[in-house]
Amino acid sequence: MSRYILDTDHVTLFQHNHPEIARRARTVGGSNIFITTVTLEEQLRGRLAGISRAATQPDRLAVAYENLRRTLLYFCSVNLLNFDDAAYNCYQSLRQQQIRIGTQDLRIAAIALANQAVVVTRNQQDFSKVPDLSLEDWTVVNFPNS
Repeated sequence: MSRYILDTDHVTLFQHNHPEIARRARTVGGSNIFITTVTLEEQLRGRLAGISRAATQPDRLAVAYENLRRTLLYFCSVNLLNFDDAAYNCYQSLRQQQIRIGTQDLRIAAIALANQAVVVTRNQQDFSKVPDLSLEDWTVVNFPNS
């Protein structure tokens, strides 16, 4: 069975119980779904920024800390793929090819290529620029035989 890497957008939708993503996740099985440390970084940065923005608003500060706690618990419960040496080498190769997508997306793509995984994303426009990268969008409803 294939390995699937959810990009940051799909992780956020999954955390908010997007019905089609949840259905597809059940279909492929949790052991085949991965999140990258790049997505972990992006979500933690967002949560920490939320805490900073809420610092002078006690009612929002408690919510911001709860969001951080939930995010940490979520990432403790998923399969994480690291940006390791193999991913770094893929990343450097992609940079030399001057592929024009965001740095974090390029890092996620490099992790996927290094692990022969499919990137699950709505951002087909950018990720499709990466040669040999397999893509799926789980927000699109697939009918029988999916």
